[in-house]
Amino acid sequence: MTPAATARRRTFRQILGGVRRRARRAARRVRHLWRSSLQMRVVTSTLAISMTVVAVLGYFLFQEISDSVVDPRRASVISDARNDTATIRNILLSQEDQDDAPKPGQIHTPAIDQAIKAVSPVEDENRRYDLIILNPEHPEGSRIAGAVSEQSIPPQLRAAMDAFAEKTLVGEPTRKSIIAAVPYERGGTQISVVTGVVLEEGRQVYHFSPLTAEEDTLSAVRQVLVLVGLGLVLLLAAIASLVTRQVVVPVRLARQAAERLAAGQLDERLKVRGEDDLARLATSFNEMAANLALKIHQLEELSQVQRQFVSDVSHELRTPLTTVRMAADLIYDAREDFDPMVARSAELMQAQLERFESMLADLLEISRYDAGAATLDLEQTDIRDVVLRAVDDSVALAERHSTRFDLRLPNEPCMAEIDARRVERILRNLLFNAIEHGEGKDIVVTVGADRDAVAVAVRDHGVGLKPGEENMVFDRFWRADPSRARTIGGTGLGLAISREDATLHGGWLQAWGQPGEGSQFRLTLPRDSSVELKGSPLPLEPPEIQIRRTWRGHITPVLAPATSSPAAGPAPGPAPSDEGVVHAE
Repeated sequence: MTPAATARRRTFRQILGGVRRRARRAARRVRHLWRSSLQMRVVTSTLAISMTVVAVLGYFLFQEISDSVVDPRRASVISDARNDTATIRNILLSQEDQDDAPKPGQIHTPAIDQAIKAVSPVEDENRRYDLIILNPEHPEGSRIAGAVSEQSIPPQLRAAMDAFAEKTLVGEPTRKSIIAAVPYERGGTQISVVTGVVLEEGRQVYHFSPLTAEEDTLSAVRQVLVLVGLGLVLLLAAIASLVTRQVVVPVRLARQAAERLAAGQLDERLKVRGEDDLARLATSFNEMAANLALKIHQLEELSQVQRQFVSDVSHELRTPLTTVRMAADLIYDAREDFDPMVARSAELMQAQLERFESMLADLLEISRYDAGAATLDLEQTDIRDVVLRAVDDSVALAERHSTRFDLRLPNEPCMAEIDARRVERILRNLLFNAIEHGEGKDIVVTVGADRDAVAVAVRDHGVGLKPGEENMVFDRFWRADPSRARTIGGTGLGLAISREDATLHGGWLQAWGQPGEGSQFRLTLPRDSSVELKGSPLPLEPPEIQIRRTWRGHITPVLAPATSSPAAGPAPGPAPSDEGVVHAE
């Protein structure tokens, strides 16, 4: 292929691609308009149904009119053709009885000409029909009157006449006429009646009777029906549009008012006009909006009172708690001088005071978030260092629960603009949660980074989460099993505060879990706090779960390794590289 042909082909493809894109965009716009506009759907449906009804009624009406116009004319034409055929027969027979009649096998041309003049004068240009007298045995005895020829005879009629002519020649004279309505073009006329008659000695007489006047009448009727039908369809569409508009406009206004009400404009109301159903709808909407605004105002006041109460109580409790703490420390330090029961009581009191202090600190932090007073102290920090500090703080608790940490850290620094104190608190809460629900199994901590974000995933292999609990787990004081006591003395606010900390950074804190497969929490933070987060460098679902699901869906048991048993399921994926992996116990 030459370069010019290649260029033309490429240009053609570009033009074709542009046309396709424009067609797809237009189709999308029409589809969107169809889905979003109730008025368009009603008007279009009415238009389509009315067009169908008008077309069907117009067709049957035109057929009735056509039959009423053409049938009388057809009957008249057939009657005239029979009369003229009788006249032609009489003239020919009378001439054959005279003395100068031709002998058998000869043609008496004056009689044929006289017959044609009698029924269809040649000089009459406005004759009612055209005439053909055809003699197949003696072509010189054929005559044509009018703008027709032998090719104008319909083939099926000619074949029938030839068959009857053979019967006439070999047997008794037969008089038979065949009448057929077939298309025949003469002067633009398409509607005609063609009659055929077999005379003695095989002569055939054909009458071509154009229905010019009738066709003009039917054409005018057709135009009137089309115009009236189009006008009726447009009128029905206009009526449907008007009626639909009377219903759709109030509904649209109600929808817009509901959107503004949902956006927080609680003073939004609808205008009430009349006393019909739409007016009652507007009245009900206004009453609903008023009640909703009242309830929201009451809830806001109650929420404000609750937040203020929690804040005040938390602050007020700090003073007596400090005093109790000091007294408890003295008693705890002198526990060795007490009997065992009193010493044990001192230890329990010390532990519960620590838990109470932690809960009080969490309540104060929650009250700051509720009041919108939480702020960030941002600085460039390596997220790996934050992870290591959180793990060090959790090692003692992990040892008590026989849990081992598996750290998977990249070799390169993962710098991000974060508040290290808050991020470290998030990771401690995630690690404590994993220790509590991990059932003593290994906990995998993975750090990942890309150009825009850093992420930390904490994976445990414990009880897991049921469907729908991925978001509930971040609710305040939420428990998957309310009957199960907390084994590490948590306050029930750790994950809620962690999500608030992540949101304050502009990041995500998400959870994944399956019953029996454990759970994974993923913290994703932007490297630059001013940039909106668009993705995470780590998957939310653990890679081994993804691989297992892929194998189950695409690999048959025959391909499984011989060392794996059916009960054990597919063999695990390849072990991750030891590069950059730190094991902590």
